[in-house]
Amino acid sequence: MRIGAVFPQLEIGPDPAVVRDWALTVESAGYTHALAYDHVLGASPANRPGWKGYTDKSLFHEVFVLFGYFAAITTSLELVTGVLVLPQRQTALVAKQAAEVDVLSGGRLRLGVGIGWNEVEYQSLGIPFEQRGARLTEQVDVLRKLWAEPVISYEGRFHEVVEAGLNPLPPRRNIPVWFGGSADAVLRRTGRIGDGWMPQSPPDQKARAQVELIRASAVEAGRGPAEVGIEARLSLGAVPEKEWPAFVDGWRELGATHLCVNTMNMGLAKPEEHAAVLRDVLPLLQDR
Repeated sequence: MRIGAVFPQLEIGPDPAVVRDWALTVESAGYTHALAYDHVLGASPANRPGWKGYTDKSLFHEVFVLFGYFAAITTSLELVTGVLVLPQRQTALVAKQAAEVDVLSGGRLRLGVGIGWNEVEYQSLGIPFEQRGARLTEQVDVLRKLWAEPVISYEGRFHEVVEAGLNPLPPRRNIPVWFGGSADAVLRRTGRIGDGWMPQSPPDQKARAQVELIRASAVEAGRGPAEVGIEARLSLGAVPEKEWPAFVDGWRELGATHLCVNTMNMGLAKPEEHAAVLRDVLPLLQDR
């Protein structure tokens, strides 16, 4: 199992030195990848009674710019979006940005995508909130074609590309696309076309059933179940410390290929403490 670290978006702050030291500490500690959330805008709660989502006070570093920076200062760390809210972004631009990060990092990008939940953000970016699942499925098809060929033509429900292409192309002519979410539609989509799934739940019977649905959908699509990876997420602040090893072992038993460790919501006093916690906890979670 490959173990990565969640970039503590909401708690690390804007200091570039702290961001740099976090990435370098994570890589030197032995983590295989860094995973970052994506949100472009936060909604002001001033005139939204009962708003429970991210707000204008929630700090989010822009993922592609962040990963361009990480590409320059790290040498082996895989860079993972977990997840990019793909339907609210323009597809060809995402293809270009992702290809550029992949080029600058030497093929180290993995693109986790999802449909998102924040209607305010969609509205502000000028993208319809409805039909975002169908839009995402077509987007993945367009992304893969743009990454694979110098010039493409594409006519779909949401996209039209006429004899155009990216330059530079990603080194592998492909970037792995993983899906986040837990709805049955997401699980079936993952089995049919995804390179992996990113759950945020414990390794319980519900998770087992979800994994089985993904694997069955893969088989129906003519794929081998082993072609679909699984990246679990261990939030240290939500799971008691004595249960961390069992959490990891449980997901390993369900076939997880990856796991990422989240240090947000632990009550850490300083931004730099996230890197220190990650450095110290990794030996407890690795294969025993």
